[in-house]
Amino acid sequence: MQKSFIELIENSIKDYWDLPALTDYKGATHRYKDVARQIEKLHILFEQGGIKKGDKIALCSRNSSNWGITFLAILTYGATAVPILHEFKADNIHHIINHSGSKLLFAGDSVWNTIDHKHMPALEGIIRMEDYTIRHARTETITAAQKQANRQCEKQHAGHIRYRREDPDEIALINYTSGTSSASKGVLLPYLSLWSNLRFALDQLGYNPGEKLVSILTMAHMYGLAFEFIYPFTSGNQIFFLSKIPSPRIIAEVFSTVRPHLIVAVPLVIEKIIRNQVLPKLKRPHIRLFLKIPLINKPLQARIRQKVLDAFGGRFKLLAVGGAALNHEVESFLFSIRFPFTVGYGMTECGPGISFDHWQTFRPGSCGKAVARMEIKIDSPNARQIAGEIIVKGENVMKGYYKNPEATAEAIDPEGWLHTGDLGILDEAGYLYIKGRSKNTILGSSGQNIYPEEIEDKLNVMPYVSESLVISENGKLIALIHPEAEAVKRSRLSPEEVYKQLEHSRKMLNRELPAYSQISRIRIRQEEFEKTPKKSIKRYLYQPQPSL
Repeated sequence: MQKSFIELIENSIKDYWDLPALTDYKGATHRYKDVARQIEKLHILFEQGGIKKGDKIALCSRNSSNWGITFLAILTYGATAVPILHEFKADNIHHIINHSGSKLLFAGDSVWNTIDHKHMPALEGIIRMEDYTIRHARTETITAAQKQANRQCEKQHAGHIRYRREDPDEIALINYTSGTSSASKGVLLPYLSLWSNLRFALDQLGYNPGEKLVSILTMAHMYGLAFEFIYPFTSGNQIFFLSKIPSPRIIAEVFSTVRPHLIVAVPLVIEKIIRNQVLPKLKRPHIRLFLKIPLINKPLQARIRQKVLDAFGGRFKLLAVGGAALNHEVESFLFSIRFPFTVGYGMTECGPGISFDHWQTFRPGSCGKAVARMEIKIDSPNARQIAGEIIVKGENVMKGYYKNPEATAEAIDPEGWLHTGDLGILDEAGYLYIKGRSKNTILGSSGQNIYPEEIEDKLNVMPYVSESLVISENGKLIALIHPEAEAVKRSRLSPEEVYKQLEHSRKMLNRELPAYSQISRIRIRQEEFEKTPKKSIKRYLYQPQPSL
C-alpha cells in the first residue's frame, strides 16, 4: 500500500469535483473544483514569491474555508504548515513565528489588528486570510507574486490535477503545544502520521460523499484538523465552518439547520447541550416514574433517545468524543439509551490518534483500543489492575520537538516509545482506561489546551497571593487562592479589601491571557492546600466532582 497523504487529497478533489466541499456558515460554498483552483493560485503565489520546498508558512485565523484551502495548498506545494491559535496574544504569535522561522503568515482580521510585523523580521509577507490580499510585504516580491497568481491561474479540469508525492518521513506541519514562549514546543508531525490517522478514519468511520459535518473545534489543534477537516474532505463530505465562537446556543442552531451526519466534539460541548436542552425535559416527575417501570422502560427510552438525537440535528450516525474524559453520569445516560457515541484518546504528538472503538462495541469508561498501526503499553507491574504511565509506539508518533532535542529525548525513549504523561490501565481485551492526567491539561470548549501551571505561575507572583490552583468548573476557570497572611497583616487589610486586591489582580492577569484561558472568578481559601511529600499540591482533592 502506497502511504501517500497527498495522493489521498488529490484523489478526493478529482473524485468529488462537482460536490460542495467547504462552506462558511451563512456564507459562500466552495466546491471541490473551486478548492483546486484556489490551491493552484496559492501555488503560483508561493513559487513566484520565492517560497522553497520545506519553508514554513503559518496560519493564524478563525476556522474558515480559506484556512482549509491554505493548509492544503501549503502541503501540496511542499512547504511546512505552522497552525497557530488565533486566540493567542500577540507576543505568543510573534514567538511561534520567529521560533518556527516562518516565511509567510496567513492572518485573519482579528489577528492582524493585534500583531506587529516589526517583531517578526524574517517574514517575507503577511496575507489576509479572508481574501488573500497582501497585508504586509518586506519586499515587492510577494506583492508581484500575488498579481501574477491572479493573472496566470486558468480554469482546471479534474484530469489536470497532479500534486507531488511526499516522502513519508518528510515534515508536514509543526503544531505548537502551548502559546507561551517559555513552554511552547513545536511538534514535528511527518506525512506518515497524517496518512496513518487519515487511513484509520477512512477505514473505520465510513462516511459517504455528500454527507455533512459542522467544524466546531479549532483546526489549529490536531483533533479538529484531523477529524473535522482532513477526514471529511477526503470522504467527499461538505464541511460547515462557524464564524462565531461555538457557544451551545449557536451550535444548537447550526445542528438544527445543517443536520450533520458526523459530529466530532470535546466533552464540554456535548455535556452543555445535554444539560441545557435534554435533561430539563427529562426531570419531570412522570418521566422519572415511567423510567422505573419495566414494561414502559424501553418505549420511553426510545423516545428519550430520539429527543437527544434531535438535539444534535436528528440524522447523525456517530458522535465522536475526544480530548478529555466524558462526564461519567452523562456517559452512563447516553449508554443506557443506546446513543451512537464513542470516546477516543489521543495527543498532538500522535497527530492525534492513539485509541478508538466503534460505538456498538465501545465499553463505557474506556477510550477504546489502539488504533491501526499503533501499540499501547502501560508502564506498570500489572497493566490490568495497577495504573501506570501510558506509552505508545507506531506510525502516528511525531519525529520530535522542533529545535528541542532535550524535550524530545525526555518524551521518546531509545526504543521509540512515546511517554504520554497520562496514567491508565489496559483490560484483557485491550481497552484503555485513563486513570489520571499527570500533565494536568484542561481542555477548552473549542479544543484549546489550557495549562493551569502557567496561569498559576503568574498568579503566584501577584500581591497578597501565597499559592493558587486553577481548576475548571462548568466550563469556567476558577482560581483558588490562599492569601499571604503576613502581607495581609502588614497592610492591615480587611477580608473585603483582600478580595478587592485579588480581584484587581485577576483582571490585570486576564489582560495577558488568551480569551479561552482567562479566569472567570477567584475563590479564597483560608487554609493552605494539602501537599504531597514533594510539596506539590494534591490537585485531585480540589477538582469539582462532575454531576448532571
